Amino acid sequence: MSNLTEGQIITQVDAFTNTPFAGNPAAVCVLPTSQDERWMQNVAQEMNLSETAFLVRQDDGFNLRWFTPTVEVPLCGHATLASAHVLWSEGHLSPDEVARFYTKSGVLIAKLQGEWIELDFPVNHSRVIIAPPELKVALGVPYRFVLQNSLSYLVELESEDLVRQMQPNFQLLKTLPVGKVIVTSLTNADSDYDFVSRFFAPEVGINEDPVTGSAHCCLAAFWRDRLHKNDLLAYQASSRGGVVKVYYDGGDRVFLAGQAVTVMRGKLQ
Repeated sequence: MSNLTEGQIITQVDAFTNTPFAGNPAAVCVLPTSQDERWMQNVAQEMNLSETAFLVRQDDGFNLRWFTPTVEVPLCGHATLASAHVLWSEGHLSPDEVARFYTKSGVLIAKLQGEWIELDFPVNHSRVIIAPPELKVALGVPYRFVLQNSLSYLVELESEDLVRQMQPNFQLLKTLPVGKVIVTSLTNADSDYDFVSRFFAPEVGINEDPVTGSAHCCLAAFWRDRLHKNDLLAYQASSRGGVVKVYYDGGDRVFLAGQAVTVMRGKLQ
């Protein structure tokens, strides 16, 4: 390893939650200079979290890249939230400064708003498709509609209970033309949330992602069209669970808000 990264701090953050050991964990490493792609992939594999984020300061923001244990991804919401949390909590930015990230998905903005962090992301529209018959077998549950976007299939199920209880066949999901799936439904009548979802991505080495910001860039437009409201409160019903505030007014940007908490910090050797 180069001297540039010896003793470099790496921070593990639980995102889209205010409670340790819930939400979606991400590792965040603020580097003094850009590093080799293979090295970043090795660190992500060693951390073995759904995403590890690497930041390098630019003139007016930070270059940001995200790696799963197996591949680099073009967009990750929870690791962006975790990165913004680290920048403010560890003194890289003052609380009144905006976090500006330069990424493969364009410029992303994060703002600290009390105990919540708001992310400004591109919307991801979905189109109705004729699903491959293997999808129903892989999911193991009946569905109402199947759509597709640049991230994944988007599958509407008939009830919140089905979303929570389903156990997909991950090996079969890997064989589909698109190996990532969002499942979603309206919540039960007594819920505080507007909709629930889960996200499966065995294609990139993540059977189930605990809480997925990029999935809500798709879900925002989907549920706004059906519920006819711009402000939505979402719950991702993984075993860890997490809460996402969504605002979408029909334009080309989605605003996602979540909380985050640091759970550990250490040094790369």
